[in-house]
Amino acid sequence: MAHKKEAWKDECYGDAVRDRILAFAEEGFESVPEDERDAWFSRFKFWGLFHQRSGQEGYFMMRIANADGVLRPGQLTAVAEVARDYAVGPVANPEFGNGWIDLTSRQSIQLHWIRLADVPAIWKKLEAVGVSTRSSGGDAMRNITGSPVAGKDAREVIDTRPLLERLSTDLRGDDALSNLPRKFNIGVSGVPDGSAQDAINDVGLEPARQEVDGEAVIGYNVRVGGGLGGKQPRVARPLDVFVTPEEAYEVVRGFVRLYRDHGDRQRRARNRTRFLVDEWGTDRIRDLLDAEYVDFDLRPAGEDFRERYEYNAGSGTGDADLVGVNQQRDGDYFVGLTVPVGRLPARDALALADLAEAYGSGEIRLTRRQNPLLVDVPESNVADLLAEPLLERYPAEPTPFQRGGMACTGTEFCSLALTETKTRLARLLRWLNANVDLPPDVEHLHVHFSGCTADCGHAHTADIGLLGMRGRKDGELVEALDVGVGGGMGEEPGFVTWIRQRVPADEVPGALRNLIEAFVAERSDGESFREWVAATDEEALTAFCEPEETDYEDPAMYDAKGSWYPFADDSTPARSAVDGAPTTSDD
Repeated sequence: MAHKKEAWKDECYGDAVRDRILAFAEEGFESVPEDERDAWFSRFKFWGLFHQRSGQEGYFMMRIANADGVLRPGQLTAVAEVARDYAVGPVANPEFGNGWIDLTSRQSIQLHWIRLADVPAIWKKLEAVGVSTRSSGGDAMRNITGSPVAGKDAREVIDTRPLLERLSTDLRGDDALSNLPRKFNIGVSGVPDGSAQDAINDVGLEPARQEVDGEAVIGYNVRVGGGLGGKQPRVARPLDVFVTPEEAYEVVRGFVRLYRDHGDRQRRARNRTRFLVDEWGTDRIRDLLDAEYVDFDLRPAGEDFRERYEYNAGSGTGDADLVGVNQQRDGDYFVGLTVPVGRLPARDALALADLAEAYGSGEIRLTRRQNPLLVDVPESNVADLLAEPLLERYPAEPTPFQRGGMACTGTEFCSLALTETKTRLARLLRWLNANVDLPPDVEHLHVHFSGCTADCGHAHTADIGLLGMRGRKDGELVEALDVGVGGGMGEEPGFVTWIRQRVPADEVPGALRNLIEAFVAERSDGESFREWVAATDEEALTAFCEPEETDYEDPAMYDAKGSWYPFADDSTPARSAVDGAPTTSDD
């Protein structure tokens, strides 16, 4: 029997949902029938609207969809103005205030505290500059990720921009392919650093070389079935297929259609492509793709460029995250900034857009590490850009702890999360920065935090991964974290080993300090954290990571998923009729 969400989608899904959202917005939130809200809120996700968690009824998260993290001139300004004018909650975040954007781990942007009545005006403003929310959620192809510096990086071996644009417009724009068994992620790398993280996508293309008709051709090897979540992560497996740039679109489209036709629509916990690949194996998938879903014979995989894959690899040094000043192939520079935990107040996002216009071409690129890049900066402008006051808050030369932090949304807005994430990790990184010394040659130490096993914060791929749990301390229920070590992408992608479970949140900083100090004391010359973990016995790692109370003060120790965003007088202004009269959150 198909899952109930399949019946909801059969009734209305894809592009048809937009008109219903606009109608509900005009009539007011209360016009959404209460007994149909689960179905409608599930459908809304296709258009980037996610109803926030219990206690925040009537407010939505909005996610934009963009290819390759590219924000053209004027687009970040429009998004930031929406955040300033509309993404304002009833209570300011204790760390970040009110009105901000979240940069995501998929090169996109999320806004919170959006009222349904404001959606038409927001769409009008965003779409006027070419920004869309279509297909940024739901059981559909999400935004296409790529090398953030496609067309710019001197190391690029193949320009992915034409393919990324076609995948984004033609493939994601095809309403006939909008109803998939679950969400579907596509990544395309053209720079041999792995910055599209193709190894954790449902289908990933990585640059490769193969002989075609007696001539060496640079194209892509194809990998399928990657993904994180549920403590069942998978590295995408090689399909033994090489495609030329001209063939790449049809092969990706073919695999999307194959998944649409054969993916499991009954068990949502096991219907991502990684489970289909587990069940069928790559040989069967390749044979079916070749026989029924493409119009040309598939050729075997070529020689890839993985020996140079450094992005998020846990290497400790090198251009592993695109942060800093880097020369482009045309002689200009791109400058990568650090936004710890990916949260950027609207005023700072507006200032960032102004800097991009003043010092570069106005275009901004977003990375998979929740950071922005300013591109096309002439050499004569670099020094003045680096001296701008905004870069004191978002540095191009960060500390390893500033540089390495990533976090998902957490209980602040997500109904699935078990712990608060953004504020906690921001404070934890500051504490580590002040209390732990690292050797000068350790430029990267990635600490990723996910509030639940869905792992939207990519804890599995970190040097140190933190996963939200519940635990008890002195008999009381507290927010707690599992601690894992040794993950990374790069040439040899792999996931963390979990060495501590359910550590009370206020004891995690001490545990990490103890672990990192052991690394500093025990490491060989030039050894990265990931290399040290691989060379160290798991029992010893667990002993090193001894939980300990410190002077760190946790922001949500006893919250235990309670509403730490209280509504004044128990009223929720978002839940209102067209006349603006507020209703209580208990309605």
